[in-house]
Amino acid sequence: MLPTRRERCRFTVKPVVTTVGAFLRDVQREDKGIEKAEVFATDGSKVSHATLMEVLLMNDFKLVINNAAYSVSPPVKDKLSNEHATEMEDIKCLVHRLFVALHLEDHQIRKERELLQKLDHLKEELLPLEQMKARIMDSADAKTSRLLWVGLALMSTQGGALAWLTWWVYSWDIMEPVTYFITYGSAMAFYAYFVLTRQDYIYPDAKDRQFLHYFYRKSKKQHFNVERYNKLKEDLAEAEESLRRLRHPLHLRLPIQEISNKD
Repeated sequence: MLPTRRERCRFTVKPVVTTVGAFLRDVQREDKGIEKAEVFATDGSKVSHATLMEVLLMNDFKLVINNAAYSVSPPVKDKLSNEHATEMEDIKCLVHRLFVALHLEDHQIRKERELLQKLDHLKEELLPLEQMKARIMDSADAKTSRLLWVGLALMSTQGGALAWLTWWVYSWDIMEPVTYFITYGSAMAFYAYFVLTRQDYIYPDAKDRQFLHYFYRKSKKQHFNVERYNKLKEDLAEAEESLRRLRHPLHLRLPIQEISNKD
């Protein structure tokens, strides 16, 4: 019973393709006075709008239109034999394949347009971040290089000072214990580095670690959001992979994992 017009109305429902949401929208379009239309199961839980009417009609349910509640008991279906059930499943599968074949091209064009718009939007957001990141990386790389040259200069100065003390000021007998404790102190410093970082003191790894230290410190000063940048880069890579998959006819119906394994 439509609430505003106070008359009965019959709706045609296609259980295999019609969803609960589509049915409720049809009801609201028929009577503009309907402010709320919902479907609840017998236990009081709300039925999702994405549920197929075929699933809904398997059990009793409650239809709520505005403030009126209607208890619905679908007719009991005759149980199909195994042969008829198999035929029905084959027919459903065939209908689905025909639907996909007829609408796949339109879906591809629409999806490709959406992905291209998303890519443009992500690239616009990333452009200023990429420029800021490039400036921060140049600054961090310059500081790291200066630190390496300073380390080389200090080591050269230390070697020259030990040579001067050994041959011009003192003798090797006096300087030998000094060089021993300098070596032992260096070993302690490398061990302390391992204790603090859980990494061996390998020059490339130490350089990268120092570079990251300068990079994050500079990013914090210039308010560069590293997490947001990484999230945008991940979204961009995902959108590009989806677009590549959409444009590849052989990969269109394959899961991402299978494509990655084949690549």
